[in-house]
Amino acid sequence: MKRPLQFLTASLIYIFTLPLALIPYRLSLKVGSLLGLLGYNLWGSRRRIAIENIKRCIESGALDKSIHPSRLALESFKNLGKSLMEIVRIYHGRAEAIFKNTEIAGLEHYIDASNKGKGILVITGHCGNWEVLALYSSYKMSSLSVVARALNNPYLNRLVERVRQKYGNRVIYKQGALREIIRELRRGSSVGILIDQSVLPSEGVKIPFLGRDAWTMKTPAVIATKTGASVLPVFINRTPKGHRIKVYPEVELKKGSSEDVVVENTKRISSFVETYIKENPAEWLWIHRRWKRT
Repeated sequence: MKRPLQFLTASLIYIFTLPLALIPYRLSLKVGSLLGLLGYNLWGSRRRIAIENIKRCIESGALDKSIHPSRLALESFKNLGKSLMEIVRIYHGRAEAIFKNTEIAGLEHYIDASNKGKGILVITGHCGNWEVLALYSSYKMSSLSVVARALNNPYLNRLVERVRQKYGNRVIYKQGALREIIRELRRGSSVGILIDQSVLPSEGVKIPFLGRDAWTMKTPAVIATKTGASVLPVFINRTPKGHRIKVYPEVELKKGSSEDVVVENTKRISSFVETYIKENPAEWLWIHRRWKRT
């Protein structure tokens, strides 16, 4: 019975989200804000996590003391609501309005890194609408493989794969991802990794993040020194017009494979996420338990 139920669930999600995809783009963002407000009020456990995270970052000095934690948490929920509405549009084949209002700055840094021929590790975080970032980057720059977890529903997962392929995206699933990432980089391809979530101690190093120690993914630092791939921070934020993607210059990493080198390189890579959050605090995923296990 599991498969028929999964098919029914996927079908119902597709049917009920279709009317949302047909709403004019600007109006859909307002609807997204309302969904965010609804989520803020109904999803109490995640609201409390977000507010607590923000409070602790204010106490550590990473965020300005003038920030009101609950207001910032609400704005973060609203960003998630807007992002959800945009994702619905994209997965129903209506990405044009979103892509038309998205711009890229720093494209020359991507071209320079690509010309080296050693592959590119595109590092980013759960910032802005990271799904638009992945799809538009493939659409505008070049094919991009992204590391992600497969959806539990295989029918929804198949839909996601088809849309990604349409825009030149390919998913590298987390199980056994390391070998596949290295293979892609050695072909000179680009691989995108979200680096801002908590990881197991065996998968990361403990470094300061927004003023507090956090277990942080060490994979990009290890792979980059092993393969010689370029590490490019790429982030997306909302603008009055739509979205702006910024490609930063290649991160300068220390040579070597010792634990000290891995820690230092991870700090350098992670610092770009910290900078983004300080500049765009309402567009980060505050509902995640970033500092667990410390």
